[in-house]
Amino acid sequence: MTKHKNGEIWSFGKEADKEINGRTGEVILGVDGGATSTVCVCMSLLPFSDPNLPDPLPVLGRAIAGCSNHNSVGEAAAREALEQVMAEALIKAGSTRDDVRAVCLGVSGVNQPKDQERILNWLRHIFPSLVEIYVHNDAVAALASGTMGKLHGCVLIAGTGSISYGFTEEGKEFRAGGGGPILGDWGSGYGIAAQALTAVVRAHDGRGPWTMLTTSILENLGLSSPDELIGWTYADASWARIAALVPVVVSCAEAGDEIADKILVEAVKELAACVKAVVHGLHLGGEDGSHSFPIVMVGGVLQANKKWDIGKEVMNCICEAYPGAYPIRPKNQWKRLILHFPLAPALLFGGGMTMKDIVCLLNRVLFSENMLLNYLPWDY
Repeated sequence: MTKHKNGEIWSFGKEADKEINGRTGEVILGVDGGATSTVCVCMSLLPFSDPNLPDPLPVLGRAIAGCSNHNSVGEAAAREALEQVMAEALIKAGSTRDDVRAVCLGVSGVNQPKDQERILNWLRHIFPSLVEIYVHNDAVAALASGTMGKLHGCVLIAGTGSISYGFTEEGKEFRAGGGGPILGDWGSGYGIAAQALTAVVRAHDGRGPWTMLTTSILENLGLSSPDELIGWTYADASWARIAALVPVVVSCAEAGDEIADKILVEAVKELAACVKAVVHGLHLGGEDGSHSFPIVMVGGVLQANKKWDIGKEVMNCICEAYPGAYPIRPKNQWKRLILHFPLAPALLFGGGMTMKDIVCLLNRVLFSENMLLNYLPWDY
């Protein structure tokens, strides 16, 4: 991501720059932002009724930045990441903010109406007044990525952080978790890794049993003693930096370490409880729990490993109470199909589609672009 001085992020929007870069016509921007990374895609606003639309629809510009969760890095840094990623996507597309007709954002940390209002307010100072803007938690993007745009059912995200979010067919919403490490995302990558680091410290000073995690984590971090973990841990407050240790914990568990295995077992219970809270709050399972509904499973923590499959164990735990639940795991092979659906914003202007309809479809594009970055922090 290109760094800009204050006031220079949007300097390319001058008339002179338009003449140099040329204009691609009306465009839309989609942003998926999380605690690990943020991605923005810029696409043309195309007439949906045109039978000669390109297949797949082209992404004119794409940009990636770091964390845009204001709870993790602060409001100023989060705003800078969002502005820079949108500006760079427009630059790569040869467009300016005057070309933008719609902006859809799915951002972690957007938990209350005031969070949405804050982002909307500063976006209104950036884009022309006629631009349609939609802001929601990134869990909505994750749910839409698995249900092909239909906001119904439940999503479980377990990557750097964790959250469960659900919708009924009538549009009622409910969420559980997503409060960050202090308030207890214990089934998340951060939660798993933090417990592993704690186990190493406890083993070192005699408060806990020996664990293979000690040698494995020290080797992974290039440290010589558990005493050095204190300095390493607090040198950088990034949640993703801690969560990146999850593969080490899984490897130790698969090698037979009882402490690592116990940490993962507890993570399964926490994640299952998060989903159950949403299902109960929305009555998705009906009176007897047997009604059918999807659970979209997203994030590095939920990916299968050699022996440990946290996602499978979570589903087994959920299905004991709600046998009608069935998992959906968005995969890379869906990407080509997903990229065929950035048509939604065109429908807003020509087909009467609502912004909620648009974000469902656009988020499928956003999430396919960002899911491996935002929810698998140890893989890039």
